Amino acid sequence: MACATNAISLSLSSNPNSKLSSDFIPKLNKPVNVSLRASTSAELNPGRLFLSRPIGLSRRNCANATPVMDQSVGERSSSVPTIVEVDLGNRSYPIYIGSGLLDQHELLQKHVHGKKVLVVTNTTIAPLYLDKVVDALTKGNPNVSVENVILPDGEKYKNMETLMKVFDKAIESRLDRRCTFVALGGGVIGDMCGFAAAAFLRGVNFIQIPTTVMAQVDSSVGGKTGINHPLGKNLIGAFYQPQCVLIDTDTLNTLPNRELASGLAEVIKYGLIRDAEFFEWQEKNMEKLMARDPDAFAYAIKRSCENKAEVVSLDEKESGLRATLNLGHTFGHAIETGFGYGEWLHGEAVAAGTVMAVDMSYRLGWIDSSIVKRVNDILQRAKLPTAPPKTMTVEMFKSVMAVDKKVADGLLRLILLKGPLGNCVFTGEYDRKALDDTLSAFCKS
Repeated sequence: MACATNAISLSLSSNPNSKLSSDFIPKLNKPVNVSLRASTSAELNPGRLFLSRPIGLSRRNCANATPVMDQSVGERSSSVPTIVEVDLGNRSYPIYIGSGLLDQHELLQKHVHGKKVLVVTNTTIAPLYLDKVVDALTKGNPNVSVENVILPDGEKYKNMETLMKVFDKAIESRLDRRCTFVALGGGVIGDMCGFAAAAFLRGVNFIQIPTTVMAQVDSSVGGKTGINHPLGKNLIGAFYQPQCVLIDTDTLNTLPNRELASGLAEVIKYGLIRDAEFFEWQEKNMEKLMARDPDAFAYAIKRSCENKAEVVSLDEKESGLRATLNLGHTFGHAIETGFGYGEWLHGEAVAAGTVMAVDMSYRLGWIDSSIVKRVNDILQRAKLPTAPPKTMTVEMFKSVMAVDKKVADGLLRLILLKGPLGNCVFTGEYDRKALDDTLSAFCKS
């Protein structure tokens, strides 16, 4: 898939009369129509996606969200997971979503192919869920042996030194190419474990068990793995897909409020770039999400995974469309790098970055003021920042953004909103003055 000056335009639309209610899941009786067309424009229109039941799309082009039973989230038995499939041919895998899934040992065990497993987790998560995961991997399965490595917790440890601890443990444990790595934790653990799995013996199986909202709705899905460098976030890594993603929503019960809010930044992103009806649902249900309503969260996770899976299925290695998932991330990564890894959570930085991207989109005349207001309002309701730290300067932003992964031939490409809510572009064709004006409006010179 091409990008920038030779983009693919994607249009997804469901029944135009279908409306989202605050009761979570409407029924879909008609298939979603997908059209892909080559374009010389830099504009990407991911359109609107809602896949709540198996629908009539080609497996080559879509991710199927398959509830095991035909029930709404609020009615579904906690013992029956929802399954969203990431369709990547022979690298396809399921995302299991539900309550109490760590007690269903067969879900994990069927994705472990060898006899040795290495669980990678951190000092916060290990006391809470390590024993449960080990039990899930070994119950009724005595031939499997499980080792673990417990890493320090925090974004500032997402580096080569910490990654080496995973390799050290794997080598000391004499793990072979049929072993399975299991990432138990948030986005930092998932990224590092996945990168270790991609590199150890040139690639071994791994499983994602995300325990934060951020990881459950975004980072655990799609195979992006890696570590940070002092000069830039996520600059060292690989695309490497897991065997499965197991999302036990009960793990959110132990998640601090700040971490929960941080994850909502990615949920909000999906609505802004490609799923306007989902954004409208969020506006109606944000207080339920903040109050940890289990039905609301189950739906938000499911819908987010459906959006992410669809995009990954169409553009696995971010040649164009997948880049749109990074709305606000170029500004946000600059905040994380410039302000110090771990000082702000990833979602907090992305929230402020999203406001800056929306501001720039408005300055370019690509969106109207009502979208600017709605973005600010929903982020404030989610207890997320709407401006970068006061210590950030224009030069700090520019120096970090100059080494962003989306720079091509010296040109910084950005994800910006354009048109009605739910539409965006990935482009380097914008008035540089708008970028300068946005940076000047939000930080010191």
